[in-house]
Amino acid sequence: MNIAFLGMAAALGLSAAGSAFGAGFAGMSSVGAWKKCYASGRPAPFIMIAFSGAPLTQTIYGFLLMNFIRNSGCDAGMALGVGLFCGLAIGLSALFQGKCAAAAADALGATGKGTANYFIVIGIVETVALFTLVFGLLLLNS
Repeated sequence: MNIAFLGMAAALGLSAAGSAFGAGFAGMSSVGAWKKCYASGRPAPFIMIAFSGAPLTQTIYGFLLMNFIRNSGCDAGMALGVGLFCGLAIGLSALFQGKCAAAAADALGATGKGTANYFIVIGIVETVALFTLVFGLLLLNS
């Protein structure tokens, strides 16, 4: 077995695990915020769907990284290291993006205000995953 395949699996698996946790946290909070809106007779903001789905993009980054590892031609140790560490960083970005999105859903449900601000924070956390993907690609091509 080639350990480069472990790096490929780690890139996708760790990214997707972070997305699952992040989307789960954000989704649960969105449901709770909608419940509060319905209970108080206010309309429930549909935009919370975007909060719930925000962490899913990191799975795409993990898939891209997996494919770049496969096509890079780098040695197996580099492939494993990039897959493990970059996959972990992308997954953690998704996890914490979900936590930010959960807080955003709670705040929006309570106040009905601040949507743009919440998306800015969610986008900042997304940037960590994008940077990790790009820097991982640079490592693979060095």
